[in-house]
Amino acid sequence: MEAVIAVFALLFVLLVVLGAYATVKAVGAAKRSVDRGISQARRTVEDHTLRAKSLAQTGAAGELAQLRLKLRTSMRATQDALNAAAPDDQSVQESIGLFERLSAHGHELDGELKRLESEPDRTALRERLPELRERTERITQSADALRWAVRDRARRFAGDDLDTLSAQIDVEAGALRHWTASDSPSASAPASKPWPEAPAPGAAAAGQTWPETPGASPAQEQDRPAIAPPAARPTYPWQKKPRPESTT
Repeated sequence: MEAVIAVFALLFVLLVVLGAYATVKAVGAAKRSVDRGISQARRTVEDHTLRAKSLAQTGAAGELAQLRLKLRTSMRATQDALNAAAPDDQSVQESIGLFERLSAHGHELDGELKRLESEPDRTALRERLPELRERTERITQSADALRWAVRDRARRFAGDDLDTLSAQIDVEAGALRHWTASDSPSASAPASKPWPEAPAPGAAAAGQTWPETPGASPAQEQDRPAIAPPAARPTYPWQKKPRPESTT
């Protein structure tokens, strides 16, 4: 009895542990999903804010907003292109490593541009704008070059596959057009059956398919006289004998 109780207690503990583990995993997945949604919403709001600042503000503040928007747009597009091509092309893994190093410089520049938006000394800010503009240009050019290289590689692979497929289709089309006499429909069609010849009079028609008319044959009909004599009537015992005709 004690062994049965111990087994049930062990099973209960295992169920509790498994339930707690599943709960923790579900909560973690939900938290990550919520964090991704919040981050995406925050990035969208920030991008719209930067776009509005770049259009509404003038001078150094407006240019800072333009630099940040340009930097973020280029880096996000390159990241999406690399992540999309990585599962199908192992060579892109090395490019992802290079992009991560480039992203570190991009995040550093973006943070610096964001801090300078609240800089009260506009004169010092205008003096730093050429250097910030140059750094932004270098990072975005590198990201754009990496992104277009990945796209050109994918397009090249697609073009090679299309060329191979077109060549195979041309070969198959040529094989289909190379027909012979044995492949023609007229050669494989069954020959029509000949019509049976009319049988000679008095002879049996071997190939005749229609049934003959019951009765005598034409030869028997020619030997039959035109008027047949009347057949003798049968006599019965109860009939009276005919009386001879009187000569008087």
